[in-house]
Amino acid sequence: MVRECIKHPTLAKYILESNSFELFFEYVELPNFDIASDALNTFKDLLTKHETVVSVYLSSHYEQFFERYTRILTSTNYVTRRQSVKFLSEFLLEPSNSKIMKRYIQEVRFLNIMIGLLKDSSKNIKICAFHVFKVFVANPNKPPGIIEALRDNRKELLKLLHNLPASKGEDELDEERDLIIHRIEKL
Repeated sequence: MVRECIKHPTLAKYILESNSFELFFEYVELPNFDIASDALNTFKDLLTKHETVVSVYLSSHYEQFFERYTRILTSTNYVTRRQSVKFLSEFLLEPSNSKIMKRYIQEVRFLNIMIGLLKDSSKNIKICAFHVFKVFVANPNKPPGIIEALRDNRKELLKLLHNLPASKGEDELDEERDLIIHRIEKL
């Protein structure tokens, strides 16, 4: 029923701004796989169907949203962690979300989360985290805090990136990894 409602921008806006939206952050971590998956799919739809509505919402609720989103990125539930970092990498790289992405990559706390996810035991989580991490490194206007964090973790980051799982048929990922390694080496 909620998915039907979010097809309409007015109802999607209402859900985003209601207290019920906060429940999605809890539902995606439930141990019942079917409920958690359904909640995550609904959550994704809500954040991708109406770009203008979502952009306005995130502009005014940025801190609240990413505080909650950080909890699911660092969840102990593998599926929640994997799906949330995958969605974040897709979401931030959408052209319509460029303002949100530019704000996100200015914050050291989010860089540190991506570094933590690069250390994850899961190959898939590492690769999705890399897609967000590379935006921090490639940013030509890195704030001093980001530069300092990258320099302070340089040796560890180079090791993590050199050990990033090889991807079959994804030469682009390998090229991007080499470019990011080169940029970190230059710091």
